[in-house]
Amino acid sequence: MNESIRFILNGEDIALANVGPTETLLDFLRMKRRLTGTKEGCAEGDCGACTVLVGRLADGKLAYESVNACIRFMGSLHATHVVTVEHLAGRDGALHPVQQALVDCHGSQCGFCTPGFVMSLYGLWLTKEKPGRREIEKALQGNLCRCTGYEPIVKAAEQVSLQRPSALFDPLQRTRSEIVARLWAMQASGTIRIASGEDRLIVPGSVQALAEVLSQEPEATIVAGATDVGLWVTKQMRRLSPVVFINHLSELQLVTESDDGVTIGAGVSYSRAFEAISGKIPALGRLIDRIGGEQVRNMGTIGGNIANGSPIGDSPPPLIALGATLTLRSLEGQRRMPLEDFFIAYGKQDRRPGEFVESVFVPYPKVASRFAAYKITKRRDEDITAVLGAFLLMLDEAETITDIRIAFGGMAATPKRAPTVEAALIGKPWTEATIEAARPAFDTDFQPLTDWRATAEYRQLTAKNLLTRFYLETVGAPAELKRFEEVA
Repeated sequence: MNESIRFILNGEDIALANVGPTETLLDFLRMKRRLTGTKEGCAEGDCGACTVLVGRLADGKLAYESVNACIRFMGSLHATHVVTVEHLAGRDGALHPVQQALVDCHGSQCGFCTPGFVMSLYGLWLTKEKPGRREIEKALQGNLCRCTGYEPIVKAAEQVSLQRPSALFDPLQRTRSEIVARLWAMQASGTIRIASGEDRLIVPGSVQALAEVLSQEPEATIVAGATDVGLWVTKQMRRLSPVVFINHLSELQLVTESDDGVTIGAGVSYSRAFEAISGKIPALGRLIDRIGGEQVRNMGTIGGNIANGSPIGDSPPPLIALGATLTLRSLEGQRRMPLEDFFIAYGKQDRRPGEFVESVFVPYPKVASRFAAYKITKRRDEDITAVLGAFLLMLDEAETITDIRIAFGGMAATPKRAPTVEAALIGKPWTEATIEAARPAFDTDFQPLTDWRATAEYRQLTAKNLLTRFYLETVGAPAELKRFEEVA
């Protein structure tokens, strides 16, 4: 039995045999390793001050991603390479080009958020040779600064892409083959179990081992990206035990495309899902781009968003509208169901003891269909949904509605279809008069609540207006606000 978590921290091999199931990477770095360049700002994955890079072997290749150390649990780091801002300087202490560009462009004032910006820009620098303005802004979605106004930071990102020194200067490019070999040697063949009193963490060695663990520990908390579970610990101070980590399981990270659709494994991150989906279902790709910041999208998973069952989860409404099918797995085998049937009541899903979400199949919309997903928030990027509506429409040659699927989040205790609205539309001509006549049916389908994100009245009116917006967009009206560079 393996009894330690092993990973590389900057250049040092680490083996931890005494680590709690909810110990965060941020606390480990600052309190146990005194690597204080990584800052704690929000402790909920919002501000990016704690950004580090985590490298992992995928398909035999080493890939680095920016993540939030404040909500990244240590149990998820086995066989990874953790890189902090302290690792970037040259052998002679010279600043990395990303750091130097921030100095040259005056991209730092108080300096508290600066290391996080450095690491996000470094992750972009590693993957994009000459990123455009939009790619830079996307990479910085998860980093907040109260001083600079961001323009100097964006200029620094543009500057550093123009001058690239020899690859031997960069610590990750210089040691890539060595790190790959060391990570291969760390791969666990069996299940890792670490216990300290009542605290236990488990890292299954395979999906079959995961099924065996959950058959013995049906009440265990399953953690993939921890973008929500992390807040249970950092904000609600909840003790979780046992915790089962699954983000390393390659069997749950498969993306399989067919002529009809794409099957997404439960461990596939939002970032990888975007790559698989955005070309075939652009509206869903645009929605994924608004889920958290880059760090959250690198950690969070479609499967975790579904399994969590939140009524304001971003992925279930559009997937329900598309007719997605969920696959659950346990020692007894697989079980499939329409995704909409998985959500029973608030905090209750159709998941039997010992079962876990294995994958979701997302059908591609038919060529003649129209699909849209709208996320309503207080700010456009990196914000939690108040209302999310998704629509899939089929018309015949006479512009009569032959089928329509409408699903909403934020309007009920679960992600939910709008059957009364759908029934009021099917068989009718796709006209403004039809839309106006169907709007009152929302009052039958939904009785939303009031909270700090929106009032019940606002949610109800917004849902009706989104149907109208969908209609206007399908007939060519300029209903959606565009960013300047999209219309210039």
